[in-house]
Amino acid sequence: MDFSLKWDKYCLDLGGRTHLMGVLNVTPDSFSDGGRFFSEDQAVAHGIAMAQDGADIIDIGGESTRPYSSRLSAGEEMARVIPVIRRLSREISIPISIDTYKSEVALEALNAGASMINDISALRMDSNMGQVAAGAEVPVIIMHMQGTPESMQRHPEYDDLIQEVLDFLSDGLRRCLSAGIKKDLIILDPGIGFGKTFDHNLKIIHELKKFKPLKQPILIGPSNKAFIGRILGKEAHERDTGTMAAVAACVMNGAHIIRAHNVKRAAETIKVIDAILRERVSEQVLA
Repeated sequence: MDFSLKWDKYCLDLGGRTHLMGVLNVTPDSFSDGGRFFSEDQAVAHGIAMAQDGADIIDIGGESTRPYSSRLSAGEEMARVIPVIRRLSREISIPISIDTYKSEVALEALNAGASMINDISALRMDSNMGQVAAGAEVPVIIMHMQGTPESMQRHPEYDDLIQEVLDFLSDGLRRCLSAGIKKDLIILDPGIGFGKTFDHNLKIIHELKKFKPLKQPILIGPSNKAFIGRILGKEAHERDTGTMAAVAACVMNGAHIIRAHNVKRAAETIKVIDAILRERVSEQVLA
């Protein structure tokens, strides 16, 4: 299913190829790269490098949402991300997404040069987020999460995993529409690693096509997640190869946007899988 996101000066043609969101954590404690880009200069330089390596979007977050993480105040979060967004938006031509569930942070980020909102709470943790997104007329990513970052990995359980995630995202979609967010600016994320066990994560990737009935673009972020570490026996910073295998599977199963830390490798992986998928389509048309 093809989608085209058009807003402000940007256009993401999600039907032509799989798009790539590069992760820029301006934090000292994120699970994968905490501290590596915590300084403003390092963060800006890394954002520029990711844009050059093939990212279509840069996703900037100032608060770690790893399992059992604690929350920051809006002021602390803004102190980390706003200077980076302000500088980076002058250096790159691709959209910048603000990874936050706080409407105050989102609004300041948009004013500083961001042009998308990535809300892990699907507008549930701040009742003003929908109003901010609708007023700015920017794309919004809403994600499935069971519980909160503090509690999500304690005992995640589902009677019917896929159906419950589908129902959650359907509710989130209705919440967005009720807030005045345009349907063609809403992206859905099944939330790999957010309130999911090892088997849950594998099942979501394996059955990603079941999210097609939602008729919205699907973003997925398997990058360096714990399920890859369990399979390979690797720490977060050693999971690039496993991540690329997961990225390939996500693209093959219908993801429209991949969220990844290692943009250069992910861009190459996506390019190859997209070419294989296009060949399959060509063969079907010829037949």
